Amino acid sequence: MLKVGFVGLGVMGKPMVMNMLKAGIEVTVSDLKQELVDEVVAAGGKSAASLKELAAGKDAVFTILPTAAIVQSVLTAEDGILAGVDAGTVVVDSSSVSPIESQQCRDLAAAKNCPFLDAPVSGGEEGAINGTLAFMIGGDEKAAEKIKEAFEAMGSSWLVVGPTGSGSVTKLANQIMVNVNICAVAEALVLAQKAGADPKK
Repeated sequence: MLKVGFVGLGVMGKPMVMNMLKAGIEVTVSDLKQELVDEVVAAGGKSAASLKELAAGKDAVFTILPTAAIVQSVLTAEDGILAGVDAGTVVVDSSSVSPIESQQCRDLAAAKNCPFLDAPVSGGEEGAINGTLAFMIGGDEKAAEKIKEAFEAMGSSWLVVGPTGSGSVTKLANQIMVNVNICAVAEALVLAQKAGADPKK
């Protein structure tokens, strides 16, 4: 059985964890909001007294947090993730951060002989709930393959697109394409309305 630690039970994190639990993966979680931890524990997950304890004995530790500064803080704190990981544990960050910040996290994990994957996601809250997220991964393909059961429980696709930072770059490219299309649709609707067409139709 794959053993995973997971830090960050916000809008995306909690449903991601729930899907891993449904797939039979053992998940130990941490979040500042205790009520979210309690919900996961009630669903069969585990909690830990510290991030150090959460990380010990795991195949992988995932983070999905608001900023890179917070990610680095939970990694490097005295009782943090890197204080507890075993050599070889795959450290995965699914936060939306810059490629440079992902490379900094890689270097921190490497000091503990742990592979690091930047693995941001596309699909939003609906994708997280339905287990249909797309993971864009930067890092070592063998490390990703080692924990593919977790990716497959949370998403409908995962792909290593290049070295560390490539996942974050791909997420940025994805957001550019999304936003360009939103702008194009908005302009098209304005054009159609000004020309006399009913935009609702």
